[in-house]
Amino acid sequence: MYRDHTKEIHIGNRVIGGGNPILIQSMTNTKTEDIEGTVAQILELEAAGCEIIRCTVPNMEAAKAIAAIKKRIHIPLVADIHFDYKMAIAAIENGADKIRINPGNIGSTDRVRAVVEKAKEYQVPIRVGVNSGSLEKDLIEKYGKVTAEGLVESAMDKLALIEGMGYDNLVVSIKSSDVLMCAKAHELLAPQCRYPIHVGITEAGTVFSGNIKSALGLGIILYQGIGDTIRVSLTGDPVNEIASAKLILRTLGLRQGGVEVVSCPTCGRTNIDLIGLANDVEKMVAEFDHLNIKVAVMGCVVNGPGEAREADIGIAGGVGEGLLIRKGEVVRKVPEEELLDTLRDALLHWEQ
Repeated sequence: MYRDHTKEIHIGNRVIGGGNPILIQSMTNTKTEDIEGTVAQILELEAAGCEIIRCTVPNMEAAKAIAAIKKRIHIPLVADIHFDYKMAIAAIENGADKIRINPGNIGSTDRVRAVVEKAKEYQVPIRVGVNSGSLEKDLIEKYGKVTAEGLVESAMDKLALIEGMGYDNLVVSIKSSDVLMCAKAHELLAPQCRYPIHVGITEAGTVFSGNIKSALGLGIILYQGIGDTIRVSLTGDPVNEIASAKLILRTLGLRQGGVEVVSCPTCGRTNIDLIGLANDVEKMVAEFDHLNIKVAVMGCVVNGPGEAREADIGIAGGVGEGLLIRKGEVVRKVPEEELLDTLRDALLHWEQ
């Protein structure tokens, strides 16, 4: 797999690349200079399972805030720089664990060199980010439009530029909102890139559409052995991104741990509020992230036990009552209103 052979890169107290576990990233949507608000959001993301956080640094106030933010969080912080090379230098000096730049947006080679020299001094990795929305005009002209080939050529050019400055503490990302273009670009990039790759479908959309596009795009890319860190980009509360990313990784067998919830789609035999119950179970199991089990939520006591046989534990609803099921065998009947608490109690006393 490609990810087994990428270069190991240290980001704060975490290591990516070289076959290390794929880490989950997100990005704050607060004003970074709002230290209290930014710290509060990062701590919430940490609790949800975020492992690397990125903050925008559009001004000097935001760059200086990094030092204060870093003292109060527990995961590596990446500074996102768009245009001003001075912000990248200031972010590094204030403790950023990694910086994200697009060298094409930074300006002259001398400005890029100034950022690279500062990163080299502090041994801070640089994530070279290329986006379909900012692809260079000459590459658009060369390929006739924005293409996967153009994205890859742009990324490799930027990597070569920084390598030529004597620095290879690098991570790369090539993003597009076009799922198939993004997947193809990663397929072209991976064989010729020795650096860890951060994967995401940019501008994916709302929680509904964004999750579908991200699951498809990330699924295609990750299944081919490509990707060392991921972000599910959603319009909304970034905490939603973490749950989605964890589920994508677990579904692909790339991460163990956490409770997987399966539930039937309901039919005319359903005599309980299965939709509400399934949603309640999904929220409840978040506190049992240390378990590595499958939980089934079934709508009837007729087929429930059999259909839940592949689950470690489950519940099935009936008329005014329900069943607690373990490995397809009925453990006991309980009143309908006690089903959720019964399942929670069983998880609390689960034997590994």
